[in-house]
Amino acid sequence: MSESRLLNIGLIGAGRIGSSHAELIVRTVPEARLVAIADPVEGAAARLATALHVPAAYTDPALLLADPAVEAVVITAPARFHAGLVEQAAAAGKAVFCEKPAGMSLEEIDRVARAVEANGVLFRIGFNRRFADGFPQARAAVEAGRIGAPQLLRSTTRDPGLADPGAVAPWTIFLETLIHDFDTLNFLNPGARAVQVHAVADALVAPDYRDAGLLDTAVVTLRYDNGAIATAEASFSAAYGYDTRAEAFGSGGMVTAGGLAASSLRYYGPAGLAVETVRADTQSMRGAYTAELQAFTHTALGNPVDGPGVEAAREALRIALGCIESCRTGAPVELSAAGAAR
Repeated sequence: MSESRLLNIGLIGAGRIGSSHAELIVRTVPEARLVAIADPVEGAAARLATALHVPAAYTDPALLLADPAVEAVVITAPARFHAGLVEQAAAAGKAVFCEKPAGMSLEEIDRVARAVEANGVLFRIGFNRRFADGFPQARAAVEAGRIGAPQLLRSTTRDPGLADPGAVAPWTIFLETLIHDFDTLNFLNPGARAVQVHAVADALVAPDYRDAGLLDTAVVTLRYDNGAIATAEASFSAAYGYDTRAEAFGSGGMVTAGGLAASSLRYYGPAGLAVETVRADTQSMRGAYTAELQAFTHTALGNPVDGPGVEAAREALRIALGCIESCRTGAPVELSAAGAAR
């Protein structure tokens, strides 16, 4: 592909994240052109397309994938549809950016890998923290040996709201929330693989939904094959804002990344110090979402930028699946080299 021309992108999924990604593609990725949107909910794609002046809207994703104007696809549909949509997009010869997870099982991830390889298409997974301010710099510091041998790692996600507990699928806290933290821990411990996981989770925010399978609070301990020990935690009830942080501690020092301040402004007054905080991922991660979409676009246009692909998607999912098994058994789970648990 020529560097001078634009990449024509189709987006599948016009919900909250899809709408945010669509707006970012239109307004912040100058090398891309959003040419089509698909969503099976009647009117959803058309409304978003009208708002962003996108020429085509479909209720059937298959029609978007068959549209010859579409060269690349951004998938922001519900997680249970991701693997099938990636397979279809790859078969149609489209470059693919998929929000996490890329599949709900390792078998689905392996099907995604085969489809991507068989059709020779680009695949990127939406692990946005790799592009968030401070996180790539932390990784570079670890790789440069500035913290020595990694010993302790930590990643945190605390979301400020759980508006509709009944709409949250079982195990979402592992498969769709903490999966970001698992990738972050892998990212900050390069070359190592998780070998054991122990997860504890409960419904502390919405206890009435516990029997329906909702877990809204979790702590996970991981052991890596280089000896490092890591923790990941998540809550769906951070009253103070959207809180994502990570740290890597080693024999020679420590690096940290993330936070929740909306800006560098600090107000000092009679009541003390006040800091405005971000309240949603679309606010906190706006820059990271933009950067990952730009990286995907540049790579699809023939100017490669490093980004997470199928292997990163698989590694994070195997940890998430191990967490589910650990919750079911109440015990640590050994992770095999190929699968989620043994």
